[in-house]
Amino acid sequence: MNIQQTGKVLKLFISIKNDTGETKSIEKNDIHVDGNGVINDKFYSKDPHRSILISSIQSYQIAQENNIDMPYGSLGENILMECNPYHLQAGDQFKVGNLTLEITQNCTLCKGLSKVDSKAPKLLKDHRGIFAKTVTDGQINVGDDVYI
Repeated sequence: MNIQQTGKVLKLFISIKNDTGETKSIEKNDIHVDGNGVINDKFYSKDPHRSILISSIQSYQIAQENNIDMPYGSLGENILMECNPYHLQAGDQFKVGNLTLEITQNCTLCKGLSKVDSKAPKLLKDHRGIFAKTVTDGQINVGDDVYI
């Protein structure tokens, strides 16, 4: 496998349910992942093929170019990267810091995006993110290098 550094981790998030039962993204400096996903995330141990959501900063740039103000974390991502991994296919592996992740599927549209802006789901249809599973357990930190 030919790998090269393509960028860095910009932001990390976990999703939790608040007191009213709504999902809220919490920004973190680091997250811990294992075969069940992101530890302490509300989706932990739910579906191994949808355990980690990775988005690119380019998704937010597309929204901004279309006059949609979306704070980071609005896509529901666990990992926000400066590089764009959306060209990767299921089964492709890449490194984040010292961990290896494997792409499992493209992220589907989420009606929750329409809460941000009614145009967001259609606009970001192919640019919301990709799901991955953990190949090697460990910690991901803001600033970690990404190798594809």
